[in-house]
Amino acid sequence: MIILSIESSCDETAVAVTRGGRTVLSDEIFSQADMHALYGGVVPEIASRNHLAVVSKLADAAIAKAKISKSDIEAVAVTNAPGLIGALLVGLNFAKGVAASLGVPLVPVNHLRGHIAANYIAFAELEPPFLGVVVSGGNSVIVDVRGYTDMRILGSTRDDAAGECFDKAARVLGLPYPGGKPLDDLAKSGDDTAFRLPRPVIDGAEFDMSFSGLKTAVVNIVHNAEQKGEELNKSDLAASFAAAVSDILVPRVMAAAKLLGYGKIAVAGGVAANSRIRADLQKASVAQGETLYLPPLSLCGDNAAMIGCQGYYEYLAGTRGNMGTNAYATSERSDTV
Repeated sequence: MIILSIESSCDETAVAVTRGGRTVLSDEIFSQADMHALYGGVVPEIASRNHLAVVSKLADAAIAKAKISKSDIEAVAVTNAPGLIGALLVGLNFAKGVAASLGVPLVPVNHLRGHIAANYIAFAELEPPFLGVVVSGGNSVIVDVRGYTDMRILGSTRDDAAGECFDKAARVLGLPYPGGKPLDDLAKSGDDTAFRLPRPVIDGAEFDMSFSGLKTAVVNIVHNAEQKGEELNKSDLAASFAAAVSDILVPRVMAAAKLLGYGKIAVAGGVAANSRIRADLQKASVAQGETLYLPPLSLCGDNAAMIGCQGYYEYLAGTRGNMGTNAYATSERSDTV
């Protein structure tokens, strides 16, 4: 089955063509990072306008690179939640138009499910059930993936997402946006024990996380040094920060994996590209006897191939959209993905 898929939940416009849920025929991505770098973060109005400007051209390019004709497309999958509402609406309305003009089903896809499905592209052998972990710019969730379309949230962040925390910490350290990779590179030469940073625990919610206090602590350290005219070892602070994020995330992931007993952990999202978190997850998984699935860096960020992959399983499960299907800034239910 050939699916055309569209992803526009934040500042990447992406269109892909996939076959059978696991084969990527093309995946076109237009990044707006340079535009938003001027402001130190994503400006929703700018993101929406640029999605509108490029999505049609990207669709034509994706179809051409896949070496198919429009008549070969059997369904259109599209991200409809969660994300920036204006950005989502651009992709959703474009997808509605394509589906209507081709006379094929429209399949709405949850963005977080899409991230998890990126692992199906990278690992042909991976099948549910397993523990899914999505750590990105807007989301940090630990998920019981019982089936391809049956997922329950075990834990999530109570405030900021891990990716947002990385970007804010990078910005206060004077690093370019997006801050994940620059901060990761800076941390590699630092001492991760140089700064004492918070690692909050939420009473009564063993799998929930909080990153807001960590972000604030880094901001305060930098501002205090500036006010006192003291030189700050940014490499040490970056390393200490990355270690703190990992210490908040990894133990909760391993505890959830032990509780479920599936023996499999699949991690996804932009923060899954961080070298410290990847290394700590690998070490902890070996120690606990878990099989860890970490997608290649190219599949950690937002892309449309993952939406097409999840869209295939949604299609098989009977998920359908129509001209009245809406976009949502958050997931409609707090306990599911």
